[in-house]
Amino acid sequence: MRKILFHLNCFEQGGAERVVSNLVNQLVKENYEIIAATQWQGEVEFHLDERVKRVHVGLRREDEKKSRITKIFLRFKYLRELIKKEHPEVIISFTRRPNYRALISSIGTGVPVIAAVRQDPKSYYNSLADKILIPVLYRKAAGCVFQTKEQQECFPVSLQRRSRIILNPVNDKYLDIPKPLKREKTVVQSGRLVDFKNQAMLLKAFIKVHEKHPDYVLKIYGGDSFDGTKEKLEAIIKEYGAQEYMLLMGGSDNLEKELPRACAYAFSSDYEGMPNALLEAMALGLPVVATDCPCGGPRTVIEDGENGLLIPVGDEQAMAEGINRLIEDRRLAEYLGDNARNISKRINGKAVLGQWMEYIEEVLARV
Repeated sequence: MRKILFHLNCFEQGGAERVVSNLVNQLVKENYEIIAATQWQGEVEFHLDERVKRVHVGLRREDEKKSRITKIFLRFKYLRELIKKEHPEVIISFTRRPNYRALISSIGTGVPVIAAVRQDPKSYYNSLADKILIPVLYRKAAGCVFQTKEQQECFPVSLQRRSRIILNPVNDKYLDIPKPLKREKTVVQSGRLVDFKNQAMLLKAFIKVHEKHPDYVLKIYGGDSFDGTKEKLEAIIKEYGAQEYMLLMGGSDNLEKELPRACAYAFSSDYEGMPNALLEAMALGLPVVATDCPCGGPRTVIEDGENGLLIPVGDEQAMAEGINRLIEDRRLAEYLGDNARNISKRINGKAVLGQWMEYIEEVLARV
């Protein structure tokens, strides 16, 4: 039985957290011993199998009044203590800060680290500290999992050689959903209301769509990130008097039921890693128009004109034209949606789990 320690900030609703929760839940079913070490516990988190051992390695109540430098040190100390206590065969960390913590805390323990990069490096790994830490720390990683080639190329060549590109798995509930007999006059998007997803551009684009197709409605499903984006979107909707045809639906646990009947799915992000929401929409067979955003997630899974439409980042006019094209050319739209469904072969849980298990064995064989 392999013993693996996963390290991430939390299991709150988010892309990386969704991937890790799916992965650890599947690994325990394959008789892996899994420890999930997190910095905090959120109010709304993804479900974990009861066999996953959850351990808190974040700051404790008595640490709250300590200095910032002391708190940073303690985060490394608590994780290192857990590593030395459990001595897992490998540590798998997800996202920027957990990757740094795992790589530093494991020094001298003899436990190899596989770091997983989820975000766009040019947007998230661009500080002076990153420029210093990446060449030093990531060379110590036993391996690294990227989502796109563009991500991979931002890191040391020596790391690239021992890394792997693995797409995100989607929840089984998005797979094999029957194609609707009739599409509704609805365009949809799903994902948190947050600045980098640029839903503001989508709203302004849909104003143009509505001028040409006044019987169509835009529905955006997603919870508030509390960064001011929701208020900004509400202001745009109010400014254009669009309350009846541009709707903020809030979060939903039933997207596999809400989305499939739509005539199109619009993805508007300025940058992302590998967007789960886009993968889910494609698996559902939705005709997609998506921004070709860094770090190459949409471009990795969409061939323009074959299983979706790619448009330039931030291009409001191109988004409007793409949506109109899908509304007006239903033969093309259904062709794209049918082809998009094929992504399920690459992103179903079993396929992705197999890639992870194979890569873990490859890394352990090297160390």
